[in-house]
Amino acid sequence: MFAAYAARIDRDQPLSGLELGERPEPETRPGWTTVNVRAASLNHHDLWSLRGVGLGEESLPMILGCDAAGVDEDGNEVVIHSVIGQSGHGVGPKEPRSILTERYQGTFAEKVTVPSWNLLPKPKELSFEEAACLPTAWLTAYRMLFTNAGVRPGDSVLVQGAGGGVATAAIVLGAAAGLRVLATSRDEAKRARAVELGAEGAYAPGERLPRRVDAVIETVGAATWSHSVKSLKSGGTLVISGATSGPDPKATELNRIFFLELKVVGSTMGGKDELEDLLSFCAARGVRPVIDSVLPLDRAREGFEKMAGGDLFGKVVLTV
Repeated sequence: MFAAYAARIDRDQPLSGLELGERPEPETRPGWTTVNVRAASLNHHDLWSLRGVGLGEESLPMILGCDAAGVDEDGNEVVIHSVIGQSGHGVGPKEPRSILTERYQGTFAEKVTVPSWNLLPKPKELSFEEAACLPTAWLTAYRMLFTNAGVRPGDSVLVQGAGGGVATAAIVLGAAAGLRVLATSRDEAKRARAVELGAEGAYAPGERLPRRVDAVIETVGAATWSHSVKSLKSGGTLVISGATSGPDPKATELNRIFFLELKVVGSTMGGKDELEDLLSFCAARGVRPVIDSVLPLDRAREGFEKMAGGDLFGKVVLTV
């Protein structure tokens, strides 16, 4: 079957290890189900895999891709929850959880096999392309906002780095849930797009905001950390799920954190129940993932290049 896979690890030039070509079809195993992939979406996790983060040389070649929607063996339209081993289903209770492609072949292929427990029905209101965007970036944003930030309608939220998958999802989901969303981006066009998607205002990184906020959604890391901390109200919450600009800020702002009793919460992915809630929320409220571009699987390299260069707003989707 045709697939996009990591053939080599290169920390400095990750795309040099990306190959497109034929790979063996997935083997059947007890408790697992094979899905015919209709659409899959790219995440920065795929680039990190090509750099060797969470993926060792001994596991190569590895078909990339965490997210997908498709049709299972019984003809059902399904969405894949990409955290394997979260419940022990399909792998046994002692195996630690992992994201698809850290241990098992991924979704950038004609077929993928996952534990049957990891499948959820695809709402009829969502296309395969839309549904394929949700299990990683959008689920991460959902958990950050509604589980870990604990915000309620009317609360204010700052989303750093508009344009990225998680940040874009947080803007759309926050606005749909009645939050007062502010956003930042270095790019003027991306700031304008953030306002179109529901943000009350969009600002350059580090720019003074009109008011302090109840929560900050942080995926940028070192470059925006100080601004994030300084933007919070007393008792506010900073939720961080990534550090694309690096993990080591110049100033930790510890004095401000303890004096204002701020909360700093780490967040990774989300649970199957949260993905089920997210799917239902999107179907019921008419919320749709922001898609930057849709490409056939044999043009996957273009999608990777687009994501690596940061020249996108929303998700890149590959269709099979």
